[in-house]
Amino acid sequence: MIKHFTVWSKDNCAYCVRAKELITLKGYAYEEKKVTQGGYTMEQLLETVPYARTFPQILVNGELIGGYEHLVTWFQTND
Repeated sequence: MIKHFTVWSKDNCAYCVRAKELITLKGYAYEEKKVTQGGYTMEQLLETVPYARTFPQILVNGELIGGYEHLVTWFQTND
């Protein structure tokens, strides 16, 4: 099954950088949705992940898995 990763991120976010690096290291591509002025808005993030309070927010095939540490756990059981 093809895995589609979406990473909601923001500037100056070390965990966002780590998440994107891990996805790439595992051989996958990702779509980044960066919440910035002139980019995506926090409102758009909250439409997708209503209770988001931290970054990154990572989805696989449209299903929320959570932040960076959740991504590490996800790879341990799904890769």
